[in-house]
Amino acid sequence: MGGNTREVGRTSASRLLAVLGVFSAAQPVLTLSEIAEASELPASTAHRLLGELVEWGALERTSDGHYQVGLRLWRIGSLAPQQRDLRAVALPFMEDLYAATHENVQLAIRDGKKALYLDKIGGTRSVDTVTKVAGRLPLHATGVGKIILAFSEPELLHLVVEDGLERCTPHTITMPGRLAETLRRVRADHVAYSREEMTMGAASVAAPIFGVNAQLLASLAIVAHSSSDVERFAPAVRTAALSVGRRLADLSAPVSARR
Repeated sequence: MGGNTREVGRTSASRLLAVLGVFSAAQPVLTLSEIAEASELPASTAHRLLGELVEWGALERTSDGHYQVGLRLWRIGSLAPQQRDLRAVALPFMEDLYAATHENVQLAIRDGKKALYLDKIGGTRSVDTVTKVAGRLPLHATGVGKIILAFSEPELLHLVVEDGLERCTPHTITMPGRLAETLRRVRADHVAYSREEMTMGAASVAAPIFGVNAQLLASLAIVAHSSSDVERFAPAVRTAALSVGRRLADLSAPVSARR
């Protein structure tokens, strides 16, 4: 009976959500035992729920018995209005940036205390990065993340610092005072840089995308080889980010106001 105590008071919906919630960019493929442990469900319950989720198409079972997110769940997630509209509006500007630079172009939003990547464009000449669409990376170590920290409520920085500033590379900022000073410059310049702080050999420059009332919607970045002068990309990134924000504002305005 001890194994069932974890299920007391949990609804069927909460159990299903617990199973889905264990998947992440860091752990996109999991075994039954890993899912049961992470969701705090008995293996028998997890197995039953996984069967239902696979049958519905939310999850897929691989040939070796592991589980991963299914296409049906991905399609539903892509319908979220903020992500759908933002990606659709940003894509032409991202394509222009890539055509002009042939470097990685990335679009990210805040997801809790992480940066969530909505889209990216890259090519064979672009530097290798750890970024994946739907993946999450630390705010303090990335250009897009510093934009999010700089233009979000001050409490977010406090929470990130409390969690500890993980050292991703020897160049990652891990001192709260230095990070705070960096963010003050970001707020003044509306540009953020990350120089080998997330990935060795890569540097980025990012700019904010604002909505109405100067609310931060997202961050747009170019990621290039660390040997390149990323500062020369700053004007283009800022211009593209401003253009995305204006276009989103136009689309959200009443029809009469657009005439």
